[in-house]
Amino acid sequence: MPFSEYQRQVVAYHGCGRGVVAACLRGKALTPSTNDYDWLGTGIYFWEHGPARALDWARFMNRRKKVSKPAVVGAVIQLGHCFDLLDIRFTTLLREMFPVFQETMAAEGMGMPVNDASRKLHRLDCAFLNWAIPLAEKKQGIRFQTVRGVFVEGEPLYPSAQLFTESHIQIAVRDPSAIVGYFHPATVDSP
Repeated sequence: MPFSEYQRQVVAYHGCGRGVVAACLRGKALTPSTNDYDWLGTGIYFWEHGPARALDWARFMNRRKKVSKPAVVGAVIQLGHCFDLLDIRFTTLLREMFPVFQETMAAEGMGMPVNDASRKLHRLDCAFLNWAIPLAEKKQGIRFQTVRGVFVEGEPLYPSAQLFTESHIQIAVRDPSAIVGYFHPATVDSP
């Protein structure tokens, strides 16, 4: 299954502290997250077209004492070779690869990581994508620059709703050269 390059740019937002925003605007790149619980594996995380959601995340991290002075930096991202989980080519591939992942983990004597959605800890998803994407890259002879996924999150908007308060599209940038540039979003006010 050949994967085409995404010839489009998206505007996305990263929740962080004001000092990080200032550093990005001076040309310093963001550092990729390597947490074992990140939804989309290793990468620099952004909310696609979601400045308010990025600020909400920065405020959440401030309450946890991990960010001071919550703020948002915007970025223009060239999706490039994108492992897009909103495209059935990729979700079909992952469904086919998962039994092999399970066998590999068992053969290596490793326990299967477990997701804990109530705490937003996605250890299984992270481990699986960090395992699967390099295999897909090798098979296709390309390097995926970005990973993109939709997450249904939060509370239902009303009884029996399938619309939720915190749903979003998230992008993990695996190749920092996919970030065309940073900007200070004028529409998001930091507290």
